[in-house]
Amino acid sequence: MLTLIILSVRLFSSFLFGSVGEIVTEKSGHLNLGTPGIMCFGGIGGCLGIALAYDMVGVDNGFISGFVIILFAILFTILFGGLVGLLYSFLTVTLRANQNITGLAITTFGAAGANFFSLKLDRNKLLASSKFFIHIIDTSNSNEFIQAVFGYGFLVYLAIIVAILATVIMKRTKVGLGLRAVGENPGTADAAGLSVPKYRYLATMTGAAIAGFGGLSYIMDFSNGLFEQAVTIEGLGWLAVALVIFSTWRPTISILGSLLFAVLYILPYSGVLVMDTTTMEAIKMLPYVVTILVLIITSILGKKQVQPPSSLGTNYFREDR
Repeated sequence: MLTLIILSVRLFSSFLFGSVGEIVTEKSGHLNLGTPGIMCFGGIGGCLGIALAYDMVGVDNGFISGFVIILFAILFTILFGGLVGLLYSFLTVTLRANQNITGLAITTFGAAGANFFSLKLDRNKLLASSKFFIHIIDTSNSNEFIQAVFGYGFLVYLAIIVAILATVIMKRTKVGLGLRAVGENPGTADAAGLSVPKYRYLATMTGAAIAGFGGLSYIMDFSNGLFEQAVTIEGLGWLAVALVIFSTWRPTISILGSLLFAVLYILPYSGVLVMDTTTMEAIKMLPYVVTILVLIITSILGKKQVQPPSSLGTNYFREDR
């Protein structure tokens, strides 16, 4: 059971980064189905940063090595994720391309790009550097409670902090109010003096940068530096998109939802329950089934608080006002 908890929490940060990044984007009225690809690209970008830092300082200089490697991982993840978000914004905001088609193209591009750049990586550098990501403090000799609470890498705690900050900013700040106004009614927001393109560019690029950490977290924290084919991260990305609906566009709810999805994802492989192949496949379906049920329930309730932004998926053109 302890193994199930630890693996689930280590994986949940991938779901949480992806879902929070997508929530930030969708709050501006943009539906970015490119999140799975952005997670792939952000993850491989972070790995390239780690490889570069490894060449500079190695892994034997203690705190200095850890600091530089983590710093480069963060910067390159933000850079790669943000650049793909910029590309998506240019296509959908400036050129007003169809958001659904553009997002699917970004996902295909991101997964293929991650597989291509992974060929440039020295896997031994990632394996050696993973020790700086797996845990903040060594809890191997501690009791089960300490391991279950503190036995994780910094990305797990960073994901929770990002989700809480996103909630505070969107609900308690002027920027968040403007973001929600643009997502609900861009024409009215424009008339009030808010720059709809500016808000959508910033929200999409910020959301993409956050989602990129979902890929990095999977590679360096959950997989201990072992990069698989990007199809695995892409699959997690689609679950992260489903989590946006499950959490009814609220990052704090996404914290609990991400943990639930992670447990359901890990359970068939954990050995906690003895199950045949049919049961395993049924459990893998549960996150999607739960999401569909939430979508049905929220549609029936019809409350504004649990509905997506009114302009979600709709491009804005000022001359159409």
